[in-house]
Amino acid sequence: MRGGRVHPGIARYPFLGEARTAPRYRFYACEGGFPALWPVTEGGVSVPGELYALPLAAVRDEFMPVEPPELELAVIELADGSASLAVVLRPEVHARGEGLVDISDSGGWRAHQASPGHR
Repeated sequence: MRGGRVHPGIARYPFLGEARTAPRYRFYACEGGFPALWPVTEGGVSVPGELYALPLAAVRDEFMPVEPPELELAVIELADGSASLAVVLRPEVHARGEGLVDISDSGGWRAHQASPGHR
């Protein structure tokens, strides 16, 4: 995400535009100060995000090494039905539930950060 912690490592790659996920995810604020998707079969929302054209080698060598260990690479569905690589919560992290706040109804990460209740 532009302006985010990981963005400097991928800023040189083409920004393809804003996008939304299909409404098949819950969205969490994690204790370490980062957002995370979680796929669901019911009760999902469409989460705003951004698309970049990263070569797979850059995903492997530049993007994933700086992502928090609570996240893993997955293929997600976008609102238009297309697929994209993204990071999602690891199943064991979601199962523990510790340090996770469901912000699915906040309107996205930037909206959550701008909300009065955000610390």
